[in-house]
Amino acid sequence: MRYFLIAGEASGDLHAAHLIHSLREQDPEAEFRFYGGDMMAAEAPGLLRHYRTLAYMGIIAVVQHLPEILRGMRQCREDISNFRPDAVILVDYAGFNLRIARYVHDAAICPVFYYIAPKLWAWKEGRIKQIKRYVDHLYSILPFEKEFFEQKHGYPITYVGNPTADEIHAFVETSGKPQTDGKTIALLPGSRHQEVRDNLSRMLRAVSSLPEKGFRIAVAAAPALPRHFYEQIVAQSPLQAGQVEIVDNQTYKLLSHAAAALVTSGTATLETALMRVPQVVCYYTRFGSIVALLRKLLIKVKHISLVNLIADAEVVPELVANEMTPENVRQHLMTILPNGTRREEMLAGYEKVAQRIGEAGAPERCAANIIKRLKQ
Repeated sequence: MRYFLIAGEASGDLHAAHLIHSLREQDPEAEFRFYGGDMMAAEAPGLLRHYRTLAYMGIIAVVQHLPEILRGMRQCREDISNFRPDAVILVDYAGFNLRIARYVHDAAICPVFYYIAPKLWAWKEGRIKQIKRYVDHLYSILPFEKEFFEQKHGYPITYVGNPTADEIHAFVETSGKPQTDGKTIALLPGSRHQEVRDNLSRMLRAVSSLPEKGFRIAVAAAPALPRHFYEQIVAQSPLQAGQVEIVDNQTYKLLSHAAAALVTSGTATLETALMRVPQVVCYYTRFGSIVALLRKLLIKVKHISLVNLIADAEVVPELVANEMTPENVRQHLMTILPNGTRREEMLAGYEKVAQRIGEAGAPERCAANIIKRLKQ
């Protein structure tokens, strides 16, 4: 069968790559076309457009690049129409993907499946109408989403497990159980240009005194961003040359040695938790006081990190908008370093999160269900 996939950022590229792998195993004659990234391209030929040309975050960035985004959307519709797939599989990236879902549905090209649901439970809940109308079936990777979609909105979905558990399991199988060196502080500032620029400089200021105490500072670099971008931010920080290591495409290896981490909210918070690394969740945005007010008015959940959302409790501290200052970050970080007052409590909370997620096998279960539905 023929599959067209769309992923719009680094984490979506990773999850979609594993889904492509599972589809190929269960459907040996599968053909693929996709909008995505390097990891998807490594699994199968068919990359039509890289996500870095469309992945813009924030109103200002979206407006500035709107012509390019609209061109990408037109090209995507044309590519789907020309390929005539048996299924379109959307991976997160709701603003773009829901418009494509409408096109595919209205043109009656093929079924539309959604893998990794848009976070409607946090904001823009009204998009549920588009999901119901244009998406044939949705595959959830967060256990609490079943209640939101099925009980609150009457839309049946399938929880397949969380692919991050698969990725961590695969890493541990090949590299061994994580063993912290007690001295590495990992900084995971995000995967998009804007969020890295906004967060990394503050993270570096927060840890600027730790190298003097024997700690190693390491920054996880996103694959879609050039190394010199990180080097410029580090050069402008209080840290001396040689005190910060930039680690390319080895986030799990970095976390496997880390004593603690500063993490920008997103999939990375769950990865860090499943690697059993204590963390402080940091998400700075410009106009922090305004964002903090809008968060209270618009965001419908108590937490922003996947760790706390899955646990339904504050397992990790969340410093968002104007709360994300170097001083606040440093204060929380000191409590989770070895022998810190909150370290063991946080690690115990991670065990509850892992139990709620369940066993590995999300991409295999999703692929099997998609193929079954197409055959029916």
